[in-house]
Parts: sequence; C-alpha cells; structure tokens
Amino acid sequence: MRAYADHDYPAHHKPDWKLIAGLWPYLAEYRARVGLALTLLVLAKLATVATPVALKYIVDYLDQNRGGELLLWIPVLLVLAYGLLRFGATLFSELRDAVFARVAERAMRRVSLRVFRHLHNRELAFHLDRKTGGLARDIERGTNGISFLLRFTLFNIVPTVLEILLVAAILLVVFNAGYVLAILVAVVVYVLFSIRVTEWRTRFVREANARDNQSNSRAVDSLLNYETVKYFNNERFEADLYDRDLQDWEQARLKNRLSLAVLNGGQALIIGLALIVIMAMAVQEVARGSITLGDFTMINAYLIQLFIPLNALGFVYREIRQALVNVERLFALLGDKPAIEDAPDAQPLRVSRGEVCFDRVHFGYRPDRPILTDVSFRIPAGHTVAVVGASGAGKSTLARLLFRFFDVDAGAIRIDDQDLRSVTQDSLRAAIGVVPQDTVLFNDTLYRNLAYGRPEATEAEVHRAARLAHLEEFIHSLPEGYETRVGERGLKLSGGEKQRVAIARVILKNPPLLILDEATSSLDSLSEQAILGALGEVSRERTTLVIAHRLSTVRDANTIIVLDRGRVVESGQHHSLLARDGHYARLWHQQHRPSAVDTPDGPELSPD
Repeated sequence: MRAYADHDYPAHHKPDWKLIAGLWPYLAEYRARVGLALTLLVLAKLATVATPVALKYIVDYLDQNRGGELLLWIPVLLVLAYGLLRFGATLFSELRDAVFARVAERAMRRVSLRVFRHLHNRELAFHLDRKTGGLARDIERGTNGISFLLRFTLFNIVPTVLEILLVAAILLVVFNAGYVLAILVAVVVYVLFSIRVTEWRTRFVREANARDNQSNSRAVDSLLNYETVKYFNNERFEADLYDRDLQDWEQARLKNRLSLAVLNGGQALIIGLALIVIMAMAVQEVARGSITLGDFTMINAYLIQLFIPLNALGFVYREIRQALVNVERLFALLGDKPAIEDAPDAQPLRVSRGEVCFDRVHFGYRPDRPILTDVSFRIPAGHTVAVVGASGAGKSTLARLLFRFFDVDAGAIRIDDQDLRSVTQDSLRAAIGVVPQDTVLFNDTLYRNLAYGRPEATEAEVHRAARLAHLEEFIHSLPEGYETRVGERGLKLSGGEKQRVAIARVILKNPPLLILDEATSSLDSLSEQAILGALGEVSRERTTLVIAHRLSTVRDANTIIVLDRGRVVESGQHHSLLARDGHYARLWHQQHRPSAVDTPDGPELSPD
C-alpha cells in the first residue's frame, strides 16, 4: 500500500466545501467587475427564458391563421424578437465572460505567486523531503482548480438554479402545477443521483491524481539523475519502475473512466424519463384542447433549454468536486507554516564587527539522533576559523545552523551579540556569503548565473568577480563566452567550473561573513592553490567559517576546530595541534601518508 506524504490524502477523505468561501478574497479585489458580470448573467438568463415565449407566439399565430389571411409583419416581428432574444442571450454571456476574465486570470496569478513565495519560505527539511514532479503537478492542478471554481460556481451553478426557478414560475403561472412538480422531481432526483455517484467516484479521482504525481515524480527524479542512470546501465531498470507507476496510473484512470460512464448513463436515463413524462402530459393536454400547439412547443423548448444546463450542472458538479480535491491540496500546502519563522519582534541584523559565537549548541535532525552536543567556539571579527573532522562529525551542520536553515535545539548562535532567532532571516542571509560543496546552477547563461550573486551588478563587476575566481580564461575559451548556457543544474560545466561560479557569486555579493563549505573540493591542485589565494584575499577582512576535509587547505586558518561525533575535541593553530599528537594529528597523518608502500611482492595499497 502506498504511503501518503503530508499533502496526500486517502481516497475516503472528503474535501471541505468551505474552501469555496476561501475564494472570496480573490473576488473582493474586483467587486465592480464581479457585480457587472452577475448583472450580465441575469440579463443573459432573462433573454434565454424569454426565447421560448416568442417561439410560442410564432407557432400559435401561424397555427390559428392557417388557411386564412396572414398579416406578414406580425410573424416577421415575432421572428425578429425571437432572433434578438437568442442573440442577446449569447451576447450577454460573452460580455459576462469578458468582464470576468480579469478576475479569474488575476486570481491564478495571485495564487501562483503566493505558492511560489511560500515554497521559498519553507525550511530546508521540507525541500529535502519533497518530490518535485508531484509538487509541480499539485500546484498546476490547484491553480487551475481555483480558476475553475471561480468561473463555474458563479456562472454555471448560480445561473442554472436561476433558470430552473424562472422556468418553474412560468410553467406554474401559464399552465398547471403538474409540470412544475414533474420538473422539480426530475431535478431533485438528478441532483441527488449526481451527488451520490460523484461522492462514490471521488476515490477514483484521488487515486488517479496520486498515481499521476507518483509517475511524474519518478520521471523527473530519473531525468535529473541522468548521469547516475548511465553510470550503472540502469536505463531498463528505470523504465521498468516508470512503467510500473504508469500501470498503476492507467488502472486508476480506467476506474475513473468507468465510474464516469456510470454517472453519465444514470444522468441521461433520468433526463430521458423526465422528458417522456412531461411531454406525455403536454400531448394529452393538446389532444384535449387545454393548451395550444404553441404552448406545446414552448414546453418542449423549455425542457430542452432546461435539461441542457442541468446536464452541464452534473458535469460542473463533477468538475467542482475534482477541483476541490486539487485546491484542497494546494491550500493544505499553503496552510503549512514554515518551521523556521521570524520572531514577531525580529529586528534586522546589524553587523558592526562581525564576531560569531556558538554557545553550548545542541542540535539533531531527529530527536533520537543528536548531531551536535555542547558545541562552543568563537570566531573573532575578521578571523578565519576552520572546522575539520571525519565525515558525519557535524561540520556542514554548523554552516546550516549559522545560515539558519535550522534552529538549534539548545544553546544559541550569535553574531555581534545578536541571537540569530531574534533577527530577520532576510537580513541574516544578506550578511552571509556561502560557497557550497555542491553547486547547482540555473539552466541559463553563464553570465546570469554569475550575476545571481547580485542581480543589479554592472557588467564590469560581474567580469571582475569572474576574474578573481579564475574563470575568465575558461569563459574566453568558450565560443559563446558569457552567453554560454550551462544546462540543467549546470551539467555542461565540470565540478571545478561550477565551484568557481559559486565563488564568483560570493565575491559579487560582497558579504561581511563567509561560509566556505568544502569550497575547493572539486578543484585540481593548481586550481585549488589559485582559488585559495583568491579566497584568502576575499576573506582577509571578513569573518569566515571554513568547513574542510582537506586539512592542507586550512593550515593557515587563525583557529582550527576539530569535531568528533558532534563534539569539539580540539582547537588551536595548525602547528600546535600537530604538536599535541591528538585527533588533528591523526587526521593529518592519515591524509599525508603515502598511498602505496613498496613491498617485495609489489605495491601494497594503504587503507585509504
């Protein structure tokens, strides 16, 4: 059985119809337009309801004067009125749609922007767990669902109900209550049947959506990891997994289609029986002379006119039900508050010296798995502090906490005596530049990826940053230079080239604080020395936290912190730490001992 994520719902879950009331803010922005659209709606329905009356008088006049003298201008005027009423009904409907178009399109724009901003405000943990393909489908279906609900709730349900009431009133006044009773019974049976069957088949709609998300997530994830698939010759394996998801989607869609056929067939049967009963009543009355042939024609026209929108009402209810499912998922996504939020009284960070202090910090990604325990150290203003240790010691976690991707479980992190939780995230992150270990680029030009560090920067500033990051020679070797497109996630560039782009971005951002998270891990030795020189110049007057695996890259740091299993076990400068012959010394000797030892039988590989 599929495990549902936070925003997936089991098939029996019923959506909240109160969601429709939540759409009012999107209508309130254009009250005048909505009011005008509703006025045009009423005019269109009045013209529609009046059309069969004109038809009745045409038929009656022609029938009563058959074989006698006809005054041609009377039927001509009646036909003209009939045509104008039909045209008016269409004209008012089109004008209504044109007036309301701005409301619906603006609502989609507002919701899309709101979701986009909300997703960027969500915490890192959410994005680590998300399935991008499924999330994109949820957003697309949800925004389309809002547009559908706005249009069809106002312009299908309301006018259909209005038309039923108008037709019932006319039949009650002109004829007798039997017709009204028959129509009302048919409408009630039709609506109840549509609701019950639609409720029953909603599980299949949900299942189809879930399977659609699942298959789409699989496809996107596989394509994003194209190279990994190729490395292991797993194209067939990926295709089989995708086909398995598509098979589940196919079965869910099939159930959806078959249940729709049941619904459509039942609705058609109810309409057909209602037509037979009401037309039989009208035929009997014509035979007895109780009503005229024109009356019979009018009743027939009203039935056709009434059951067409009623049939549409069944479709609309189905679609509204499905739209509610989609909108509910979107609103649930929007309803989830970010785990990391600014405090109500948060103030902008003021960086005067740039001193960073970790004060007895405890942190774990899960309560049952602590990562950092009682970590305390200080980075004086303008100093460089490097954090080293074995993989999994918690080095990169320090950088994530300083950037406030997560909040500490206990203790505090301060910049110039300001607790990170008391300042705004925007001002904090504006003050910190990060060179990550894994740089992901946008599928855009090299220039725009460089300028992302400060989008308003001048061309000269971007070129200077590229030069300081030792990228300029590489860029000039490209046929399209700065306009070269880097591909999805920057796959057209090597790891070292992407890392230099990340360094250029930080140079361009020019922040007072720096985080270098394995900033040279993808560089060769020559490039590493050149980049270290550039980073040394950039960080000279900045407070810098360096996360490093290669100890040779941080030997000149003001202070080196050694982490072991989430605890600070040593700190000091390179030579003093070597002299202690402790954790740091062991790490240093492991990294610098020969990779092979000559033996009589040949080279013996070291454990590393």
